[in-house]
Amino acid sequence: MKATIAPQAATSAAPDSLRAVGARWSRIRWFEIVFWVVAIGAAFVLPRGFLLLNELAILALFAVSLDLILGYAGIVSLGHAAFFGLGAYCAALLAKHFGIDPILGLAISAALSALLGLVTSVLVMRGSDLTRLMVTLGVALILYEIANKMGWLTGGADGLTGVTMVPLFGTFEFDLFGRTAYTYSVIVLAILFFIARAIVHSPFGMSLQVVRQNPLRAAAMGVAVNRRRAAVYTLAAAYAGVAGALLAQTTGFASLDVLAFHRSADVMLMLVIGGAGYLYGGIIGAVIFKFMQDWLSGITPQYWQFWIGLLLVVIVVVGHDKLVRPWTWFRRGHGGKQ
Repeated sequence: MKATIAPQAATSAAPDSLRAVGARWSRIRWFEIVFWVVAIGAAFVLPRGFLLLNELAILALFAVSLDLILGYAGIVSLGHAAFFGLGAYCAALLAKHFGIDPILGLAISAALSALLGLVTSVLVMRGSDLTRLMVTLGVALILYEIANKMGWLTGGADGLTGVTMVPLFGTFEFDLFGRTAYTYSVIVLAILFFIARAIVHSPFGMSLQVVRQNPLRAAAMGVAVNRRRAAVYTLAAAYAGVAGALLAQTTGFASLDVLAFHRSADVMLMLVIGGAGYLYGGIIGAVIFKFMQDWLSGITPQYWQFWIGLLLVVIVVVGHDKLVRPWTWFRRGHGGKQ
């Protein structure tokens, strides 16, 4: 009799503990408020640098979208640029041919990217991590070739030019200095970040972490593993589509570069540098990666990728946690050696 009661008790206790952890971590802390006030307030204080800040905000949103599937659901992707590029082309085409409000273009781009994510999630759910890597990479390559062949629509290798954005809400013009662009991008980033934060700290998000840690145990607990993975994969696709749409809207240009493999590799590097499974890790990683890229390419234009690669090797060898907390290097492990 005890053998049947014990698993039921453990199963019922697990969601309660997950909810408790989620409720504790869902509280907004003071430094988060300071961070976002400074990030949004920079648009009204700083005299210049908005173009760089706008790019950082877009990259950060792109990294947050990958963190949703990699850091919380354990889905490895080498083709996340597929959604980023689809969102970029969608927003650019809507602006060029229909002249709609940027917010509406953003919503349509997110919906289209989410639809692609939902359709391809069927393939991603099949097989192992290696299979997922190949499938996600394959989807991105297919979209890249489609965009390349449909030059009459996308501009092909020359890119889509002639994209002119109407004023935001019919009032705020996109200026050359990028102030409106940065304000627009960082507010979108903040809104989507806190939505993602609420989701990952909800019972759904906590169940995703159980799925990431042990899918078999999660299934034994009654968690619909594939359904949850498909849901978060679709959500992450929408986020990546919004990031791509922001890039096209704020630069007035979309090219094959938004679908290229290096986009997927770069965002993976950002997440490795910043740390997966934190949400803020994607933002931190995007900032560090962009500044390192600009600084190293200025010092050694031909070999900046070597130094980025060296940093990646150091992170893998030393470990991300030990790298950001060097005072723990000389502590002995819990398991064992005394």
